[in-house]
Amino acid sequence: MLEKELETAIALAKKAGAIILDFYANGCEVEEKIFDDNFSEPVTIADRTASRIIVENLAESFPRDGILSEEEFDDKARLDKERVWIIDPLDGTSGFIEKTGDFAVQIGLAENGKAVLGVVFMPLQDILYFAVKNGGAFVVENDAAPELLHVSGKIDLAEMLLASSRHHRSPRMSQVFKKFGLKSEVQRGSVGLKVGLIAQQRADLYIHLSPRTKHWDTCAPEIILREAGGEMTDLFGEKIIYNTPDVHNHNGVLATNGAAHAAAVNNLKTLLAEFGRLRIV
Repeated sequence: MLEKELETAIALAKKAGAIILDFYANGCEVEEKIFDDNFSEPVTIADRTASRIIVENLAESFPRDGILSEEEFDDKARLDKERVWIIDPLDGTSGFIEKTGDFAVQIGLAENGKAVLGVVFMPLQDILYFAVKNGGAFVVENDAAPELLHVSGKIDLAEMLLASSRHHRSPRMSQVFKKFGLKSEVQRGSVGLKVGLIAQQRADLYIHLSPRTKHWDTCAPEIILREAGGEMTDLFGEKIIYNTPDVHNHNGVLATNGAAHAAAVNNLKTLLAEFGRLRIV
């Protein structure tokens, strides 16, 4: 099931990754995307070129599907489709610009609002994560044989390793760190990379308090994590529904090894109340 879709997504992720590496080596101009609230994010020609490659090929291969890409105009035609491809052509643009290596191509497929296929490709490291619903999650490193992924079985939050952003930790995130009794963390740039660490048992927990991630940040990583035995929800423990008019993850993101997910949600409840954070429906 979804064999053609997976084969196509992997091929496109690698094709886009090769183009991105060319820009990575030779450099490219950085621009700023300005949003309605004056929040800005960096964007490069690498983002846009990778997006065009993926979107055009998916549209040709699966003309009945909808498409949502971070770097394309959203005409909302996708809302009438049962299946929609959700794409972040260059997740971790800051890592690309700063040359930390922390960036990935992410291609997800959602059906009736649920993630059913995901590909996350780290071109610089040549690491590929992929999964389809009920098919397991796998990692391929340097073109070796695929390895089946499975999360850790840790249940004590204090023993868990947090996958966190490379940016300076916010005061609220420091409160979370203390509340959970966490002792260590590993810092990576992309959502997909952090979730990949959980799937490979190199981390156990990822908490994103900000409401600024979007569906293309989480769709592909979510199905990979779920097929590895983990769990991803919003901060309140509710499922993320894809292909909605508003593509923001307003309620943040919580990704765990699954075994400790309920405990993580419970611990967050008190903190979210202290922060005055209410779930947006």
